[in-house]
Amino acid sequence: MTFAGWSLFIGVLLLSLVLLGTWLGRLPLSSAMLYLFLGWGLGPDGLNLLMPDPSRYAALLEGASEAALLISLFAVGLQLGVPLRDRRWWLPLRLAFLSMALMVALVTAVGVWLLGLPLGAAVLLGGILAPTDPVLASGVQAEPGDSPDRLGFSLAGEGGLNDGAAFPFVMLGLGLLGLHDTGPGLWRWWGLDLLWSMLGGLAIGAALGALIGRLVVLVMVTSLGGCGFSVSVTLSGGDCTLIGPARPAAVPSARAMFSTPSTMPAPALRSFCVST
Repeated sequence: MTFAGWSLFIGVLLLSLVLLGTWLGRLPLSSAMLYLFLGWGLGPDGLNLLMPDPSRYAALLEGASEAALLISLFAVGLQLGVPLRDRRWWLPLRLAFLSMALMVALVTAVGVWLLGLPLGAAVLLGGILAPTDPVLASGVQAEPGDSPDRLGFSLAGEGGLNDGAAFPFVMLGLGLLGLHDTGPGLWRWWGLDLLWSMLGGLAIGAALGALIGRLVVLVMVTSLGGCGFSVSVTLSGGDCTLIGPARPAAVPSARAMFSTPSTMPAPALRSFCVST
């Protein structure tokens, strides 16, 4: 099939899934399972239009996999509106780090004792199989925002965290197979692949998230013409949620009115901003 034919096919496929989204949402299937079925149908066992060769297109598949993983993790993260200091994070953290490390150990044991794999290959297999798919895990979270259900939030949070938590085990397996430099006594793996990749990644992600959040609030406050409030707009209701006065000294009367989160109609908010 030519490039134009593939472009037409992919466009029709994506548009069909979007238009049939409501009907497909009633089925006990996720979009990833539908794409998997379509891929099988186009492969050698189906219409034989796709003949994948991982060894030949290794670089292309690596780049596409990294891009797909980043996009899926970003989409999952957008649904996790719980503050970082909230106690609800403890459950996904335990699932992503403690439970997944235990699962890697169990898969490693099965690979060594039952499958006869080398230790490095068994660790690598555990690092590949233990993480939860973030796309499938996010499907159980019904209501994104700051008040999600406990089960959905825990599974979605764990699905987003454990891909990073599995990275040290993957690199350890590759190192034991001689495909990655772990340093004498595994010092490079301990320092770079384990501590820096996990702690540094979490710190950088938290810092960038907090910075972007503050920039968004600053832009919203500035767009109100100096009203001095950080505002969250609900498009469906047309109301604005006032988080609190950014400049309470400039509007003393607002200190008592909006010291706690409250809502007021958008027209009243605009008139209040103009008057102050």
